[in-house]
Amino acid sequence: MFYSLRGRLILTQTNFAVIECGGVGYRCLTSLSTLRKLPKNNEEVFLYTYLYIREGAIDLYGFADMEELNCFKMLIGVSKVGPRLALSILSDLSPERFALCVASGDAKTITRSQGVGAKLAERIVLELKDKIKGMEVSKGFSSDDIPAPEDSSSIGEAISALVVLGYSQSEAAMALSKLDPTLTVDKLITLALRNLAGQ
Repeated sequence: MFYSLRGRLILTQTNFAVIECGGVGYRCLTSLSTLRKLPKNNEEVFLYTYLYIREGAIDLYGFADMEELNCFKMLIGVSKVGPRLALSILSDLSPERFALCVASGDAKTITRSQGVGAKLAERIVLELKDKIKGMEVSKGFSSDDIPAPEDSSSIGEAISALVVLGYSQSEAAMALSKLDPTLTVDKLITLALRNLAGQ
């Protein structure tokens, strides 16, 4: 029903923003990521929106960009993930980072969001992996470029080693994505560490 809102930002709180359009103030529930991108009060703002209707409530959700809205829609399509939980995840992870986590099977990073346990994070990865496949997750980088740990024994071992060193599985997978999988594990780890240090 509502695709977007353009108007004057009149109020922001920890989880929503109010935009005045034609004399009406629309309360849009938002992620912290979107809140950080908003201008100062009384300045013009544009948000993509999603109207969520359930028994006893109608809520409007606002997003600074289409990528975040698309991730939100994918998340609420997962069983046991409601809009509030989806916003919690998108407050901690950018759409690009979320897509990388799902594409590389990194459920652990998703559990860092409030209210997301290990089982739910694994369900999110399982249900969304095919939907995210081929999605552009950052400039010049697609989820198809991310190696799965089982793609080759060397890549899998290198990912495991980088995880032990404190990197998330998605960070490790992204660092290894452009390397030659026929290299030795030691060489893969060395080059991946250089890539990670240069970020």
